[in-house]
Parts: sequence; structure tokens; C-alpha cells
Amino acid sequence: MYEEDELKIIDPDAEFDDPLDQIAPAGEASEEPQVDPEEMLQLLNSPQAQQRMLAARAFCELEEPRAVPRLIELLQDSCPLVRVSAAYALGRNADETAIAPLIAQLYDWNGYVRKGVVWALGNSHTAEALQPLIEALKNDIPAVRLWAASALAQMINVNYETVVTALPPIIEVMRRDPIAAVRSNCAWAIGQLCRELPSNVVYATAIDALIETFAEEDDLGVREDARTAILNVGDPRGLQIIEELEQDGWF
Repeated sequence: MYEEDELKIIDPDAEFDDPLDQIAPAGEASEEPQVDPEEMLQLLNSPQAQQRMLAARAFCELEEPRAVPRLIELLQDSCPLVRVSAAYALGRNADETAIAPLIAQLYDWNGYVRKGVVWALGNSHTAEALQPLIEALKNDIPAVRLWAASALAQMINVNYETVVTALPPIIEVMRRDPIAAVRSNCAWAIGQLCRELPSNVVYATAIDALIETFAEEDDLGVREDARTAILNVGDPRGLQIIEELEQDGWF
């Protein structure tokens, strides 16, 4: 569906970093100086793309419901740097009115924008994002597929039905994706989703897939991530198989 080199289209002279990189972890204060929300709200309407981008980035840090309508409009901005910043900002300022516009923006020509949209949809914790994220996981460029796997792990915050629907495509991509980092993120996502599942056939199928990846995957990093996922879940059968394989010198 998308060209593998789409992420190279943005001019590197723009020196653009993902707004997500600027977001302080929960519970940690940002080292950046505090900005004035009122000023940033005004700058969202600036005629200069640079100003609109900086304002949208500010709302990657700030939670301000009043910014949401304008951020949704900026998903259609002519500048891709503004669009991606708006997407990340909507991920921080989750609002149900943004879900449909974000889903529509998954067809943006720019890979950076789609990556931001995927992150925002994962953060929305809504069932409406499930199928679009699955499509991105299956069909988009590697960077977007990688983030789609992580976003689908957020389905644990929605309901059991979304988890059950999300697991088969994640397992499929973990088995077949040509990019090791994508397979690794799928292993991590499966582990996250399994932690809240009851011990049923869905759970057993997911654990089997992780065990298979641990035993048969060629890439050491992916194999280690599958192992870590099993350890984090604490599945007795998976732990036993890991122990047996390691004792037998399999690895």
C-alpha cells in the first residue's frame, strides 16, 4: 500500500523530532519551560506553519480540551510537520470527536503523520480504533507497523472482545513480518494482552505463538523479546518450556 521510503520525503533540514520524544513520562516533570496555554491556543491559528507546528507540539505536553477542535482541523494542514504534531497532540488530548478524523488521516501520504496517528489512536482506548490499527499493522511501512503493534497492546484498556480480535493479526505479523523490530513489538504486545486474559483457548493460542517464536525465531532480539513476554506473563507451561530448552543447551 505504501512505499518503503516514504519516511525520507520530509526535508531533513527541517530537523524534525517526533513530538512524542518530548513528552515527559507519567509522574515526571518536563525539563522544558512551561508555556502559556492561552498563547498556544492563539498560535494554533497562526498563518505561519512553523508557529502552528510549535503550538501543536505544546499540546503534546498540555492537556487542554479547548485545543481539540483546532487540532482536528490541523490534521488537514498543508504542512506535514503541522499534521504530525496535531496527531500527537490529539493522542495526549484524547477526545471522542477526534477518533473519526484520526482514522481518516491513516491514509495520509506521509509516513511520519501516519505514525503519529497510530500512536494517537492507541492512546484513545476505543474500540473504533481496532480495525484501522489492524490494517496499519498488516499493510503500512515498517515504522508504522511497529507502532501499530504497540498501539494494539492498548486494547487491553478497552474490553475483552477487542483483545480477542486484536491477538490473531498480531500473532500473524509476529510470525511473518520481514522486519525484526516489528516482530519484536508484536511479541511485546502479545505479552501485554495476555496478562489480563483468562486461561482459555485464546490465551493458550497466544502463549503457543510466543513459545514458537522463542524456539524457532532466527533473530536473537525477537527471540529474547518473546522470552521476556512469556516471563512477564508468568505462564507456567511457557516457563517450563523455556527452562527445559535452556537446560538442554538449545540456545
